Amino acid sequence: MPELPGQYLNIKKRFKKLLRAVDNLGKVAKDMGPLDKKTSHLIQLAAAAAIRSEGAVHSHTRRSLEAGASPEEIYHAIILLTSTIGFPTVSAALSWADDVM
Repeated sequence: MPELPGQYLNIKKRFKKLLRAVDNLGKVAKDMGPLDKKTSHLIQLAAAAAIRSEGAVHSHTRRSLEAGASPEEIYHAIILLTSTIGFPTVSAALSWADDVM
């Protein structure tokens, strides 16, 4: 597993209770529905692209791959957003996904 970003580790060290709550929230949200792990990460990847979060795109690209998504599925999840978030944002997200792949 790749090393977690320094900022995340810093926040986790400084605010242990907060990060436990955030981690638990993510787990509960995933466990409460019928979507499989791969689909969940592809949705989160799309959301990360939409808010232009490079770190989250990196994270959810990696997690999507670990959950069994192919590079083509990852690219498609991002490309589907073109008419919603615009080509420049999609282009940036594709480059961030490429960083991981």
